[in-house]
Amino acid sequence: MVKMTKSVAEAMLGDIPEEKRFWCHDGRLLKNLDELKDALEQMTADTFSYHSNETKTDFSNWVKDVIGDEKLSRDLLKCTSKEQAARVVAERIKWLRSKIKAA
Repeated sequence: MVKMTKSVAEAMLGDIPEEKRFWCHDGRLLKNLDELKDALEQMTADTFSYHSNETKTDFSNWVKDVIGDEKLSRDLLKCTSKEQAARVVAERIKWLRSKIKAA
């Protein structure tokens, strides 16, 4: 478990390298958690289901492996709708930003 410092929170909220961006089934290319939140809010249920179902956990995997946020990754595994996933990501962004301001 990574200790949440200002620099860790900033890194999790920042843009990731181009080669590690998330290619969404609807054609979007996501480079940070804010873009993931926006995409989840706007995507169709079919697009969400393409990436998150009984056999695929694309959002959770990307957040864990690329962003480095294991807690958000675990929370996304529990989400059964795009609306729920968008709320979870929005709450995590808010929490991470609070860690930056508090430091």
